[in-house]
Amino acid sequence: MHTLFLIVLGTALVAAGCGWVPPRVTGDSIALAPPAVVEPALAARILALDPERVSAADVKDVLARGPAPRIMLLHGGIYPVHLGMTSFGQFLVGMGYPEDRIRGPRSGDWSHSPYEDAERLAGIVAWYYEHDRMPPILIGHSQGGMQAVKVLHVLAGNYASNVPVWDPLTDFALDRTTIRDPATGRQRPVVGLSLDYVSVIAAGGAAFLLPNQWSLLDKLHAIPDTVDDFTGYTIDVDLWAWTLPGADLRYKAVGDRARVRNVSLPATINHVLAPVSADYAADPAARAWIDAYRPGAPPGPLPPGAGDNLVWAADVWWSVRKHWALEAQASLRAGQAPARAAGARTVE
Repeated sequence: MHTLFLIVLGTALVAAGCGWVPPRVTGDSIALAPPAVVEPALAARILALDPERVSAADVKDVLARGPAPRIMLLHGGIYPVHLGMTSFGQFLVGMGYPEDRIRGPRSGDWSHSPYEDAERLAGIVAWYYEHDRMPPILIGHSQGGMQAVKVLHVLAGNYASNVPVWDPLTDFALDRTTIRDPATGRQRPVVGLSLDYVSVIAAGGAAFLLPNQWSLLDKLHAIPDTVDDFTGYTIDVDLWAWTLPGADLRYKAVGDRARVRNVSLPATINHVLAPVSADYAADPAARAWIDAYRPGAPPGPLPPGAGDNLVWAADVWWSVRKHWALEAQASLRAGQAPARAAGARTVE
């Protein structure tokens, strides 16, 4: 048994240390389409929004009718914890976010696995930016939060100097490591691409025992300049994530660009169930509380029946609305906003 354990461990170590070369194809699954025109009246309403004060009516009557960035959810690693992120995706849709901007275009999945290669995820991020003309939003839970941070480090060039673009429709890497930047029209490498907003909850801890996460030991709480706004949520007492009283596990910016916010959540939140939030969107009292929520302002007592994770759901939804508005406005100002199918910096 001891010998078998050493063989298995050795195999894992070798696998973790080996470079992974993805299969590549020469052609993209779809050609880049010219930007569609958003109706002038709608464009004016989007541009008039205050991203810090986006109301429920603004979401329904304005933002939901215009361009929206892709949201990539990353779930934790133990089955069936992925259902928690499915619930959170359903919460976002219930609050008004377009479902087709969350679910995978090939699989229909609500979230990505933390065992997907981080270079693959970074290549998908680049593909979305090139085709959607807006950088995607990353939201990760548990080991998925670790993977979101790893993607930021991949984009910063801390793992490889070149990263291939990855087509999520064919699930193949393209035979190129550059994209045409929609903001400039020029070719640029995947490495160096920056996102607008990333958040993680309950990341780290026991997952560091897994070989695929060892490379994050000195990187998880060091946020590079490949994101504008980053929020790290920690549960005050979380035995899975190893957050205990007195432990300094704050996220910190390692450059000049990233604005990093640390948020402590009540110890009563269950690590595994933290993202479970779909019911809040269907509860009038919870929705009213969420719509009134503002970071840094006294939130008031929770509505009857709500769990302590309502604070997390409200805080993330506030940031999603803010960056949805900011990215839509930036696209419109650049004259690059794609039309949607019918129906279809706070520092600690």
